[in-house]
Amino acid sequence: MVFPVTQFSPYTSLFSFVIGLPAMVGAYYQSWKARQEARLAREGAMQSMNCLEFVVDDGTCINLVPLETLHSLPKPGDVVLLPGDGMSDLGGLAAGAYRVDRIDHIYTRPEGKTKRPREARLTKAVAQVSSL
Repeated sequence: MVFPVTQFSPYTSLFSFVIGLPAMVGAYYQSWKARQEARLAREGAMQSMNCLEFVVDDGTCINLVPLETLHSLPKPGDVVLLPGDGMSDLGGLAAGAYRVDRIDHIYTRPEGKTKRPREARLTKAVAQVSSL
């Protein structure tokens, strides 16, 4: 016995809807979650934006210094005295002398309209330091 295709049409539409709707909701949820994670990552980066960040080998940040307060950036080999977080007795980072091992500069395109072609701005500097 041969069944015409028209008899299966309502069932295939229902099957497509039952499978397609949860897949679409799941895809929307995943894209929403990715946008939220990206926003949180940007907010974390915003905290240290326009700053010189002093970090040790394990990636722990010792201090942040706003770039506007500096007249020059330290060079590799320079010794800097950093205040730390002021909580060395509670397991925090102690104040002390640190040697600058390297400096990483992070540049971005300026926001808005610019008058100069190919302009870039220093957004952040990261100084890799080691304790003396």
